[in-house]
Amino acid sequence: MKKVMRKMIDWQRIWDDDGITGWYSPVKIIAYILSFFYRLIINFRNWLYDHKIFKEVVLPCPVISVGNITVGGTGKTPCVIMLAQMLQENGFKPAILSRGYSGKSIHPVNIVSDGHKILLDSETAGDEPFLIAQVLKRVPVITGAKRIVTGEAAINQFGANVLICDDAMQHRQIFRDVNLVLFDSHSLNRKNYILPRGRLREPIAGLGRASAFVLTRTNEVQQMKNTIGKLAQTEKIPIFMSIHKPKDIVKGDYSAQKSISILAGKKVCAFCGIANPDSFRKTLSDAQTQVLSFDIFPDHHRYSQCELEKIKVKFVDCHADFIVSTQKDGARLKEFPEFLNLIYMLRIELEIVPSGESFKKFILDRLATAQKNKLTTRMPA
Repeated sequence: MKKVMRKMIDWQRIWDDDGITGWYSPVKIIAYILSFFYRLIINFRNWLYDHKIFKEVVLPCPVISVGNITVGGTGKTPCVIMLAQMLQENGFKPAILSRGYSGKSIHPVNIVSDGHKILLDSETAGDEPFLIAQVLKRVPVITGAKRIVTGEAAINQFGANVLICDDAMQHRQIFRDVNLVLFDSHSLNRKNYILPRGRLREPIAGLGRASAFVLTRTNEVQQMKNTIGKLAQTEKIPIFMSIHKPKDIVKGDYSAQKSISILAGKKVCAFCGIANPDSFRKTLSDAQTQVLSFDIFPDHHRYSQCELEKIKVKFVDCHADFIVSTQKDGARLKEFPEFLNLIYMLRIELEIVPSGESFKKFILDRLATAQKNKLTTRMPA
């Protein structure tokens, strides 16, 4: 476990280090070389799509993509949930499409939820799709490698009239009518290196495909404004601000929920295996908790009985009041019901600020235009 953690921390330091000297110089040199070839491949692929040599498949209903161009958590899952709920409130029948990253299923179409019942566990479906299925009611959640196939399944089997593609910025096989690109304050560092030297999945020029930018965790967002503000102004891409707002803490078995304010002054043992553990730590700090221990695991980590037992021992030895983790981590603990029932999970909501009305109007207007265009295209000449 220590070796795994060390490896993860090393890559974080490589991505964040702008210098060319130090302990990681040999690794950085290799990463620079690999980044060069990776950039060539990505640029060539995008060129093929931009020049219509590779065709984007247009599905019969509007498609919204929620993605980013960086490695790491920017808040896509809370954004997907917020979008689906907003669309439901406005009369749409959304479905969620995901590749099911970290899930074990290899079938082309995996029904995680039919909108009424969860049919796959997190290990099979992947963390994010399972969590989305837990939160959303009457919204099908489907995973599969090809969103063309899963999109057709959502339309034909469940009557979906709008598709939300989770983490689909780089998935260009399917045409999207709204392309939302998310950033948080740590998404882009100063040098903007391409993988594996840096965090970028593709060059900054790819942002020109965005319909809108959504800046998350905006209390730390000034640097991001400076980074993308010029591009947004040049391309006339709207920018929406958002916050990750703690909703509450809920018992691991969902048998009880409490206001996060109950953590004020309480002794807490915390742990998480997410892309942005600092955000979780900050939320606990803002709640004025006494964090006695904070164990960080790799993103999408599958916990062992031994690891959970160590957390439990710390909890007992420290005489803490709560063990707290994230809802995403809770989705990976179903095979440990006894431990799951000991913990509380932090639930987070994404909220557009200062008001969500402008964002809602933007989305609904784009969907109305998309529906009109698709109807016109289907009409005989």
